[in-house]
Amino acid sequence: LRRMPPGAVPPFILQYNASSVPIIQLALGGKTLSEAQLYDYGIYRIRQQIAPIQGITLPLPYGGKPRQIMVDLDPQALLAKSISAADVSAAVSLQNLTLPSGSVKLGPREYRVSLNSSPDAVAALNDLPVKVVNGATVYLRDVAHVRDGFAVQTNMVRQDGRRSVLLTVIKKGGASTLTIVKQLKALLPSIRASAPPGLEIKELFDQSLFVRAAITGVLTEGAIAAVLTGLMILLFLGSWRSTLVVITSIPLSILTSLAILSAIGQTLNVMTLGGLALAVGILVDDATVEIENIHRNLGLGTRLVQAILDGAQQIATPAFVSTLSICIVFVPVVFLTGPAKYLFTPLAMAVVFAMLASYLLSRTIVPTLVRYLLAGEAHGAADAGAAPGAFGRLHDGFQRRFERLRAAYVRALETALARRSRVLAAFAVIAVSGAALLPFIGRDFFPEVDTGQFRLHVRAPAGTRIEETEQVFADVEAAIRRLIPKDEVQLVIDNIGQPQPINLAFTDSVTLGSSDGEILVALNPERHRPTAHWMKTLRETLPRAFPGVTFFFQPADIVSQILNFGLPAPIDVQVTGFNQQATHEIALEVAARMARIPGAADVHLHQVVNSPSLLVNVDRSRAAELGLTQRDVANTMLVTLSSSAVVAPNYWSDPRSGINYIVAVQTPQSRVDSVNTLMNTSVTPGTAGPPQLLSNLASLERREVPAVISHSNVQPVFDIYANVQDRDLGSVAAAVQTIAAELRAKLPPGHTIAVRGQVESMNSAFLRLGLGLIFAVVLVYLLMVVNFQSWLDPFIIITALPAGFCGIVWMLFVTHTTFSVPALMGAIMSVGVATANSILMVTFANDQMLEGHDSRTAALAAGATRLRPVLMTALAMILGMLPMSLGLGEGGEQNAPLGRAVIGGLLVATFATLFLVPLVYSVLRRRPPRSANDVNPGVNDA
Repeated sequence: LRRMPPGAVPPFILQYNASSVPIIQLALGGKTLSEAQLYDYGIYRIRQQIAPIQGITLPLPYGGKPRQIMVDLDPQALLAKSISAADVSAAVSLQNLTLPSGSVKLGPREYRVSLNSSPDAVAALNDLPVKVVNGATVYLRDVAHVRDGFAVQTNMVRQDGRRSVLLTVIKKGGASTLTIVKQLKALLPSIRASAPPGLEIKELFDQSLFVRAAITGVLTEGAIAAVLTGLMILLFLGSWRSTLVVITSIPLSILTSLAILSAIGQTLNVMTLGGLALAVGILVDDATVEIENIHRNLGLGTRLVQAILDGAQQIATPAFVSTLSICIVFVPVVFLTGPAKYLFTPLAMAVVFAMLASYLLSRTIVPTLVRYLLAGEAHGAADAGAAPGAFGRLHDGFQRRFERLRAAYVRALETALARRSRVLAAFAVIAVSGAALLPFIGRDFFPEVDTGQFRLHVRAPAGTRIEETEQVFADVEAAIRRLIPKDEVQLVIDNIGQPQPINLAFTDSVTLGSSDGEILVALNPERHRPTAHWMKTLRETLPRAFPGVTFFFQPADIVSQILNFGLPAPIDVQVTGFNQQATHEIALEVAARMARIPGAADVHLHQVVNSPSLLVNVDRSRAAELGLTQRDVANTMLVTLSSSAVVAPNYWSDPRSGINYIVAVQTPQSRVDSVNTLMNTSVTPGTAGPPQLLSNLASLERREVPAVISHSNVQPVFDIYANVQDRDLGSVAAAVQTIAAELRAKLPPGHTIAVRGQVESMNSAFLRLGLGLIFAVVLVYLLMVVNFQSWLDPFIIITALPAGFCGIVWMLFVTHTTFSVPALMGAIMSVGVATANSILMVTFANDQMLEGHDSRTAALAAGATRLRPVLMTALAMILGMLPMSLGLGEGGEQNAPLGRAVIGGLLVATFATLFLVPLVYSVLRRRPPRSANDVNPGVNDA
């Protein structure tokens, strides 16, 4: 820290999390209040009232004019009085103090002693003595004017064309968006009540609206899934009592899972609810199998209580193995890192906890409910409790049709067993066709979600002063309003220029200076065309309308900001090297080649290297002859152009509010309006001597310098950012990787090219999920080896998995859905369900072989007997995923690939379970298991 130059902001450690993103903004405005008043009230009143909310970070306000006591220097008066700007700054520092004086004991009392170190009124600062020149005291009023003003404005905020101040609320990683926004809105009435007259406070870009709508959508999908599943079970079982028992396990399992999630610190969010919605279809499986097995025992003449006990005991082990198989396939989530881990670990935990709860309930609550609800049913009549009348006739008709379906299935299975080579060849073709479609399915880290907001970055030519930049933004905003119909625009916010330095640490802003900023547009939530449509339109229109201005979009919604992990674009190509000129040339070539990639949008080099600059060349020899040093010149220039607050901060305390404000000595910018004026700045020696004009000892040179210098791992770096449009992220990233690989071969020594951003996280997540899925399949295989005491039976079971993967690929291809982490999570779920169905199929076949049947007869019997439960499980899962797969409602796009992958995988995997697994079993299983104990005896209809 001692080596840092004066005025540098000291470094600080910031705990960063992928989900530390803005969740709501407060706009402060008012026709009767100035920007300085808005900023002052925002930072010292509203911000203090919001700060106690747990789990938030509050940057300093954006826009406005920070109140500051300005000492406006008069260059001509300084020259006439032989006083420099540094003299004035030193005098203010020495004459305006805030120091304790102590106390004194006089007689029986003790007195606190205070000094008039700091004037009570701003105007009194004009009377501070600066220097004695030729025996006469020069006062501050003689060479400057002190006023209650504001700092030089470097950041402006415009709300629908009117200047305002913006307060941003950022949530910390583990905090709940809904809780924070709820607490904030509860404070707003009291904040508004105590606000000065004319102050307007508006809530903008409230991310809780999207989160709440997304949660409502997931809850709706789950409820629809539960209803559809219940109707399907009622149709199959034909008994409202049995259906009630089965359906009861859904809410109980979900509540149990939520309780466990809450106990380990998880919140109720889109991902946890998505996991529970994913599990709805499979939660009924344990209870369904339990009731079905109880009915089988009742049909054998067993009394109800004994049938319940026998039925629960007979399926305990295979059901447990099936449940564990589904839970184990979520092991890949453990391998995830970064944003993917943060997003999908809660989803996996919700499914696993719900599944384990479902199994425990099927062993406890379900038998208890059966004891009381099925007591009135006839033994062996699964449909004895069916309602008479219309539903009874409907169920009877369904039963007749299902039996015809079963007979047709048995005939088809017999044909398949008789023509094994053809059937195996057909499944081989299915597998090959699925593999052939893979190249045509793109890859995305996460589906694009339409939140009705976009964030456009506008960059004018380097060096454009903020007043001119404001006009550019006004023109761009007007063009946006002309392109987008008025009834589709809800709000437009312009954030122009450089905010307070500390704010840059909390956001993904890439604003470099006064020449650029952001335009945030909120579309009408009631009606608007897709946000992507307007973004594409603006990309095509604005660059032509504003030549010389750079435009690119940044993530506006909470999901994209989390996935980008603080970067402004999903693709970031970093070119590093200590030779900055060579590195810049390489970066320009990379950017030019990336811009030609189909689907790559907003390609731009982040670092600007042509910012205009004036170099003051001091003739040190001439300066020494005049009694001046480089420090004298530097101090004078610093105070004149940047104010004394940079290196010699001084404060004045407002006696009415008790708030300290900076006292800044500076030449007003309007007084330094030409090169001649700048060169006529007077410089006074630190020792005795007459002041000198800067032009007497220095010359001026115009040049270009970098607007920003970035480093990565100590090395200078240039970033080329790119978004994606009308193409999947994986394909664009692959083209970028090809360019990077080609250029790496030509790089000078010491230079590197690396592809970072969301694409880096995506590739890592896909690799880790793939490796984790292989690991999970191995674990499931070993679990089945232990259960079956055989290496052959698990192999037979997993033969259905390739067909399931092909079904996933087909479904994604038909629905124009890309591979993404949600799609892979759906693939994982379908693998677990397909494995569970095949386990029970092979278990029954093994039991048949133990009774003396050959493998072909056992396979046929297993298929005929397990057709109903296999179809029930698959249909329950498919119906449960159907609402999710449609992607309806707010944020429904993010879970739609998950539902589609499950449906596609189960459709084909179920077909393989019913045909391929029995066929492979009849071919490979030539000998029966060693003993009944090895294959869980008594499981006949589990």
